[in-house]
Amino acid sequence: MIGLDRLGEPMTGESCRAELFSEQYRERLKAACAEDGEIWQLYANNFGRDGFDASIDNYTSNPRNLTFVLFEGDELAGMSSYLGIDEGRQVLEIGGTYCRPHLRGTGFNRRVKDMMLARAFDCGIRRVEFRVDRRNARSQAAMKKLGAVREGVLRADRITWTGHVRDTVLFSILKDEWPA
Repeated sequence: MIGLDRLGEPMTGESCRAELFSEQYRERLKAACAEDGEIWQLYANNFGRDGFDASIDNYTSNPRNLTFVLFEGDELAGMSSYLGIDEGRQVLEIGGTYCRPHLRGTGFNRRVKDMMLARAFDCGIRRVEFRVDRRNARSQAAMKKLGAVREGVLRADRITWTGHVRDTVLFSILKDEWPA
């Protein structure tokens, strides 16, 4: 049986950590997400200033999701989630990841993904998926650097908060592909 109860425990990685979202972080995370209003155009959900509350409530009210607040040292650095946790299939998605602008290109996102992948696989997940908007070249490049396999494009996969009909590039990493 999967140790799903351990998925939501605080995590510590290389110069990063993650804690499950709670109301104590709402305003600080909302302010961090508002630092780059333009980036949300590439996301399926709007975590920008005007959409943050509804989006975070939607994520955290779904029992198959776990949303984490990310830190670099003591600094609130962003967020990421386990989405669509499927115990029967032993699959989940890592998504909804946002890093504050000054942390992009520093390796922070990679360290967070390493930490989250290690936790997922340690808890019995066998497949981790990543779904990226086809327009988001930066995230696709990051998935390749992480070692994720590009499985294809889900055409007209979803309608984003802006009304854009999104093509989604699907990537995955299997447990036996991940270094211990």
